[in-house]
Amino acid sequence: MNIAPVPKSVAFSAETLKIDGAAEIERIVAGLRTQLRGMRKRGLVLGLSGGIDSSVSVALAVRAVGAKNVFCLFMPENDSDPESLRLGRLVAETFGVAAVVEDIGPSLQAMGCYERRDGFIRELVPEYGAGWASKIVIANSLAGEGYNISSLVVQDPAGNRTKLRMPPAVYLGIVAATNMKQRTRKQIEYYHADRLNFAVLGTPNRLEYDQGFFVKNGDGAADVKPIAHLYKSQVYALAADLGIPEEIRRRPPTTDTYSLEQTQEEFYFSLPYDRMDLCLYGLNNGLSAEQVGAATKLSTVEVERVFADIAAKRRATRYLHLEPQLVEPVAEIAG
Repeated sequence: MNIAPVPKSVAFSAETLKIDGAAEIERIVAGLRTQLRGMRKRGLVLGLSGGIDSSVSVALAVRAVGAKNVFCLFMPENDSDPESLRLGRLVAETFGVAAVVEDIGPSLQAMGCYERRDGFIRELVPEYGAGWASKIVIANSLAGEGYNISSLVVQDPAGNRTKLRMPPAVYLGIVAATNMKQRTRKQIEYYHADRLNFAVLGTPNRLEYDQGFFVKNGDGAADVKPIAHLYKSQVYALAADLGIPEEIRRRPPTTDTYSLEQTQEEFYFSLPYDRMDLCLYGLNNGLSAEQVGAATKLSTVEVERVFADIAAKRRATRYLHLEPQLVEPVAEIAG
């Protein structure tokens, strides 16, 4: 991908992130083929959620190795939106790939995922139980509240919602239990990859990869990550070039992790993806807050807060990108 830096004298806009879709597709496909040859793998396995990132990844995988060498997994659990499974099946049918349903709900139940999570919620809401639902939301960094302040939203069986501040122990406990979902999915992906002699394909885009929006050894684990260099808006652009069904291209990004519907902005990012992309690009390329503000319709102060939020998340999630730390390198196998 080749995007020229924007001179300070030139207007910055969403047009800046435009790429040659056909050329980028061919570059990614060639990269995947080279990577697979190096790993001596003959195909690709990935989890298919019905979201834009996994859908684009399936299409790229099919271009790289052919539909018969791509194997997809639908991995719903007790809190999953049924729409994700329907849309995932639509993608699999569109590109002619084999796919199976692996319901991870019983495994998570056996490991105590839901029971552990609900136990932490009950420290704040003792009556929380059957018929209730919940999600975690972050403070709005544009208001200067700080990205690391999270709240719990619960909904009772009558539909009434309550928002509560969480002490750190409750927040960490809920997240730790919830992370079992991503790690269980990855275990299933590697089972199928091992039996097929395929590689596991991870689906983060640049915004998610940069900002640590993944679970270590969960959805962060993969052998190849072919769209991690692409801004989310560029992934959407490639989706049109690759023939991703319009219904999926119109679907707002969601986490599909908690029992209440939750957008990615509520859970992690300061802004919708298109404006986050512009802020991230601006920060990466040394653009001023004024330039980015003009492109995103934000004030200079708001852009500066988003810049600070990006930098803070990079610091907080740096460990997610680290390999296991050794006392000293093992020279014989160093890459």
